[in-house]
Amino acid sequence: MARPLRRGISFGLRHIGYIAVAFIFVLPLWWAIVSSLRPNMEVFADIFPFTPKALLPVPFSLQAYEGVFQRGFGQIIANTMLVAMITMIAGLFVNGLAGFAFAVFDFKGKNAILTLIIISFMLPFEAIALPLYTVTLQLGWLDNIAALIVPSVANGLAVFLFYQFFKEVPKDYLEAARLDGANWLDVLRHVYVPLSIPTLISAGLLLFVFQWEAFLWPLLAMPSQQFKVIQVGMAAFQQQYQTIWNQLFAVAVITALIPIALLMPLQRYYVQGLAGAGLKG
Repeated sequence: MARPLRRGISFGLRHIGYIAVAFIFVLPLWWAIVSSLRPNMEVFADIFPFTPKALLPVPFSLQAYEGVFQRGFGQIIANTMLVAMITMIAGLFVNGLAGFAFAVFDFKGKNAILTLIIISFMLPFEAIALPLYTVTLQLGWLDNIAALIVPSVANGLAVFLFYQFFKEVPKDYLEAARLDGANWLDVLRHVYVPLSIPTLISAGLLLFVFQWEAFLWPLLAMPSQQFKVIQVGMAAFQQQYQTIWNQLFAVAVITALIPIALLMPLQRYYVQGLAGAGLKG
């Protein structure tokens, strides 16, 4: 009996630890949700000094959400969703083709180019912001949606994910398809793509989230801010002389929950793709 008892205690303590860690990470988001559901004057009412009431939406109010949508935040969400979806679709096509080429073909300078691609996603965006702005200015793309989409389509991490997966696909599949007369695009479409669903989901979510969270580049590429995306739009809710805190929390909650709602049902595929899961011959 002693051993099952020890196992039970160990199991219970381990899960209590998990719950405690989860609580620490979830608490800020929960407080933001609660604050967005309270009147603006009540947001900090129970913080100094702290009382448990601070974690409850009391008094309950939807004024913050009504206010943000009356101020045009719905259009900002639509703008961001449009940019993120176009970037994701175009990025899957471009990065998938690149990963397929690196995995299947041998050509001069392949390893050097692949190394540069791997290095590229380790660079902070601030390092390339000025050269990218100069190129965009010369192309006449400032204040154009193309400035938000085109620089974000090619992604070194997405290329690497596709490359890692495609190189693990058994060569027998490729050879059989080629013997049947399939061209390279047919091989990619009918053989590699159906096998790479986890990688497609992982790369697509990465591209979507990177675009969804972008702040500095949309701020530089859209100087007139006639076409606002979500991270830039959040700044509009902090005014010069007053901060409407419950609306700011409402915007933060919407901004966080949309990618979470996208990630949660697909997290198994997302983790599998990031872990470099592939087929073994």
